[in-house]
Amino acid sequence: MLTDTAVAPKAASSTASQTAQGLTIPMLERMLQDQPRNPDVWSALGALLRQQGKSQQAIACQHRALEFNPNHAGAWTNLGNVLADQERYAEAIAAHEKAVALSRGALSYVINYIVALRHGCQFPRALQVLDEALKVDPGNSHLRWDRVLTLLQLGRYAEGLRDYDCRLALPSYQNRKPPGQMWDGSPLNGRTILINTEQGFGDALLTARYVPLVKAQGGHVILECHPELGRVLDGLPGVDAVIPAGAPWPAYDVYCPLMSLPERLGTTCDTVPPPTRITVPADARAKATGLVPVSADTLNVGIIWSGRVTFKDNTRRATNLTRFLRFLEVPSVRLYSLQKGPPEAELETLGTSLLVTPLGPHFADFADTAAVLERLDLIIMTDSSVAHLAGSLGRPVWNLLQYMPYWIYGHDTDRTPWYPSMRLFRQKTPGDWDQVFAEVEQALRDLVASRRLA
Repeated sequence: MLTDTAVAPKAASSTASQTAQGLTIPMLERMLQDQPRNPDVWSALGALLRQQGKSQQAIACQHRALEFNPNHAGAWTNLGNVLADQERYAEAIAAHEKAVALSRGALSYVINYIVALRHGCQFPRALQVLDEALKVDPGNSHLRWDRVLTLLQLGRYAEGLRDYDCRLALPSYQNRKPPGQMWDGSPLNGRTILINTEQGFGDALLTARYVPLVKAQGGHVILECHPELGRVLDGLPGVDAVIPAGAPWPAYDVYCPLMSLPERLGTTCDTVPPPTRITVPADARAKATGLVPVSADTLNVGIIWSGRVTFKDNTRRATNLTRFLRFLEVPSVRLYSLQKGPPEAELETLGTSLLVTPLGPHFADFADTAAVLERLDLIIMTDSSVAHLAGSLGRPVWNLLQYMPYWIYGHDTDRTPWYPSMRLFRQKTPGDWDQVFAEVEQALRDLVASRRLA
């Protein structure tokens, strides 16, 4: 996470950087009436404006601070943060480099620099900076976690997964932690293991493939599961019992968080297990039959343009419904919205429900979604949990990716070892969805043409 710095009001002339906790915009504006050339206050004002999503105003404030003190390290790192928000990564990285140099390597500035390098896909340089910082502070969980993510993005799974458990020490880690002994990957020999859920729906679907491998270690497997995933993970091979997420802990001998399973089972890029079978209930299939008619002369395409809006990185990975409308110009294509949540409201702006058929209101859980995915010829979407669901079902899915996507997608290929049926379309320039959608439209036209020739 990129962290802004600002001085406290009573220390407005100090060179020490402190958090902006307790500051308000009116307070800083009053201070600037008395001290109009104070770079600390200008930088603090920019930090608060950034928190409100007013990026351009925040940039202006940081430049004003630097106008009055070109060597203000805090203003340089704050400027780098807000430039990164706008995906202006080259400028952001340069600003952070300046901050690190002026602060003589202050750790908070180094961490901001590393995050900007990662988001700018400068992974080798990020790794170099991380290794240098860890020599100074080897136990720092933030640095260790950034190093893990950098290694994974580079496809160096064995190294990255080795320290993946460091996430459990992060202050931002929100999942509840079971008591007792964590499984070390050794044979279970009849012991009971609790596999506790964590992170999002997509991660649960991603790691479901490991549950049968855990069972093969010779134990009794209890799986904690989000209710929304209950029906698709019901009957998952290797599961002896399922408990809903948040339920009281059952009796068990050892536990293992879902996202620790890849490391425990020795995953490398070359040994990623294929997705395991998930369940699509008969009643969900019956409902889907009435929602998506199948026709030989129609290409039924499901679309999703946003993941969960509460996900911190959703603004980078999501786009808008309007961009997908260009696909309606491709002959024989029919669009079905699989979107759930607040972004569904964009469908109301179309003026008609005949161009994009809304299916989200019919989905009670992921089982209903899965049944519809089975009837679609193709799913085109920005990355979210449904991409994992489609990939787990082996459905053709085109995943439209932000400049720096989730690590399982790597950074330079159009395929991922995690989902063989998935094709990746990447931003080549940060924030540039136009190029992505142009490529997808051409691929869609090629697909339609090939179907006609078949």
